[in-house]
Amino acid sequence: MTNRISPKLGREGLLAFFRTRSPLGPLKVMAKHVGRFFQIPIPGFRPYVVFGPQAARQVLVTEREKVLWRNHDPVTDLLQHGVLVVDGEEHDRYRRLMEPPLHPTALAGYSQMMLSHTDRVIAQWSNGQIVDMLVEGRKIALLIVMDALFSVDAQDNLPRIWTPILKAIEYISPGGWIFWRKIPRFGYRKSLKAIDDYLYGIISERRQVTKRNGQSSTVHGPNDLLQHLMDADLSDQIIRDQMLTMLIAGHDTSTALLAWTFALLGQHPEIYARLLKEIDTMAKSPLLDHVIKESLRLYPPIHTGMRLVNENMDFEGNAIPAGNRMFYSIYLTHRDPATWENADRFCPDRFVSGRKTHPFAYIPFGGGPRACIGAAFGQAEARLVLTCLLQSHHFELVNTNIHAHMGATLEPRPGVFMRVTKRKIN
Repeated sequence: MTNRISPKLGREGLLAFFRTRSPLGPLKVMAKHVGRFFQIPIPGFRPYVVFGPQAARQVLVTEREKVLWRNHDPVTDLLQHGVLVVDGEEHDRYRRLMEPPLHPTALAGYSQMMLSHTDRVIAQWSNGQIVDMLVEGRKIALLIVMDALFSVDAQDNLPRIWTPILKAIEYISPGGWIFWRKIPRFGYRKSLKAIDDYLYGIISERRQVTKRNGQSSTVHGPNDLLQHLMDADLSDQIIRDQMLTMLIAGHDTSTALLAWTFALLGQHPEIYARLLKEIDTMAKSPLLDHVIKESLRLYPPIHTGMRLVNENMDFEGNAIPAGNRMFYSIYLTHRDPATWENADRFCPDRFVSGRKTHPFAYIPFGGGPRACIGAAFGQAEARLVLTCLLQSHHFELVNTNIHAHMGATLEPRPGVFMRVTKRKIN
């Protein structure tokens, strides 16, 4: 039986929306008063919402065959047959092809490249300049993902692809299409075509290199994700789908993580000071790992998982009939007071060794067989980039009124504006 939301609770949720400027406000109200299972009571939009460790385990592992990742939504329209939006053997095949370049054993080979691109962005700052770390983090993340996965130096192409990529992210972000799937979507065609042209151009250029060098350029050139896809004899269309999936998912999540980490450090100067001391004196800072984990807990870039229920499901006596849309909330799971003490507080020390929680209480990268394929890559990238930035510059937060925006990822809005000054380390 679905937990009901009273008119009074509905009004409280509406007030929370205006206070937080985000649907996260009303979701927290519903979670607090209704529990870990409820249905959103909006005419024409009545998805079920579940959260908590047990629900996450059920959706991601024990009953994952009862839900479909492929939905009739803009994400599927954009990514088409990308690994993120297909099911069954099709997904498994693409994932097997894409795993080798992202395997943890390959990460050491990316370190110098990650630092080099970070230095290139830093070099454009002037001492005392105010920069938006949401924007600067996106530059770094884009350069890294394009180089690591496609062996492309995108520095000169950033002006060409920047707006199209932002429009693609906006295209798949929550909006009016949630309520009316066929709502007209004006203003996207040109940008989406620009991204396709850019990616198909990369594929075409690589095919020409392969043709010149022999059947496979793995001996003569890059052994990257793009080459793995090409060596599998996939069509240009399917290769484009995987490239766009990894381009969007691979850089937007890192962008959000970097930006939120700087926002939280700026809001907590005592933790920032501790972290600087560690990274200046230790080869590997435990606190940095804890800061990254806590940032991911409070503001998981992928805040919600949307699934289409393909078979009837039951969550501790609460039924979701087949054919319904279901959200499992990573954000609510990460802030569940039944699991996390002072759940809304930034406390990196909660991740100190020895403090245990349910394995599905913390799922910033999902879980089970379809856990994020780039999880290890993203965490290694965050550690390297943050260390480089924090050692080279001091960051002073100049805007404190930051709220979470539910886009394709959970972004800090209106940005994370910080005054950057060069550090002198003795």
